[in-house]
Amino acid sequence: MAQPTPLKPVQKSRRQLIQGAAAAVGAMSFAPGLIAQSAPVRVGYAMARTGPWTGGAQVSQEPNYLLWADEQNAAGGLDVKGVRRKIELISSDDRSDTETVVRTYEKLMGSDKVDLVLPPWGSNANFAVAPLANRFGYPFLAPTALSRRLIEMKLPYFFLLLQQPAPMTNALVDMLKANGCKTLACIYVDDLFGLENFAALKVALQGSGIQMIEDKSYPGGVKDLSPVLRSMKDKNPDAFVGFTYPPDTILASKQAKEVGFNPKFFYASVGTAFQLYKNVMTPAGAEGVLGMGSWNGKTSPGAKAYFDAHTKKFGGKEPDRWASGACWAGMEILTNAVKAQGLDRKAIRDYVANTTHKTIIGDIRFQGSENIGTPGTVSQWQNGEFEVVWPPKLATAKLNAAKAAWK
Repeated sequence: MAQPTPLKPVQKSRRQLIQGAAAAVGAMSFAPGLIAQSAPVRVGYAMARTGPWTGGAQVSQEPNYLLWADEQNAAGGLDVKGVRRKIELISSDDRSDTETVVRTYEKLMGSDKVDLVLPPWGSNANFAVAPLANRFGYPFLAPTALSRRLIEMKLPYFFLLLQQPAPMTNALVDMLKANGCKTLACIYVDDLFGLENFAALKVALQGSGIQMIEDKSYPGGVKDLSPVLRSMKDKNPDAFVGFTYPPDTILASKQAKEVGFNPKFFYASVGTAFQLYKNVMTPAGAEGVLGMGSWNGKTSPGAKAYFDAHTKKFGGKEPDRWASGACWAGMEILTNAVKAQGLDRKAIRDYVANTTHKTIIGDIRFQGSENIGTPGTVSQWQNGEFEVVWPPKLATAKLNAAKAAWK
């Protein structure tokens, strides 16, 4: 049987060997790049799913985080400097507890080393975690924090999207003064949010000709506001102002109706802008009620598109007409920052700090931590919509300057 002719060994030149080695090294170095490009962008946050913060958190923030991730992933992923990468959300219930918030974000940023973080709900939680985010170098675009103290801390990685107490109370007092208000009564929750807004209101009232004839603080989780509302009814102020959280806003409104307290201007802050408020009070019952609001579907084409997408995704549940818009604007800013700068968090911070951002609620720009691009506003329920009524140049409807009777 014939034997196969043995193959002669292939002799490679030194140049060929070097080229082969270089190709192998190139392949090895390229493979991790492929892996990195296909790896998801890990985005972490803590959010209230139980406890007293839940009502706000599950309207103004977490639905927007879920919608954002879904929309980006449906488009192939988040654009990271020209490369689409899927978003992986890493989240947990903070139980409306600041200690849990701090522990969770310390783990996300410290040991888990997620790519990006999204803020928790409310002034108290953000106040607790803001220094931590700054220490780890994670940009925070907070859509539900109202605190002058946060601005004064001068944390370069922390940005507040909402209009702060001074511009909001200035707009309110300007509206009241322009419409003949002479007397005012105020309640406020006894925490950072309530105290700062009450202090800002007192400053705004100086020189306005409006007299505060009664004020009263109350503890978080209050179950009965009727005694103070009866006292205020007896003094017959032109305006009622409440710096209240969503459950307290509904409680104050229900009990004001029960005791027959119906001033010309009835303003309750957080939660008035929620669909829940209209549903609980009924559209007729909510008619004429004022509160913190800054946008609706009439504000811009982008706002209308966002409103419709949110309502469709969540089975008819609408975004609120204040902080939800700020939250979505924050997601727009973050998306554009990552597109321009990748996941370099220092570069993202610089982009956020030094850019005028086009958003669904208008131009946003920051001076330190404060959004100075969005002016203070007042909104009012009219015919089933929470209309922006002040200042007139931003209004989507004209102010009804005499609230109808409770129904």
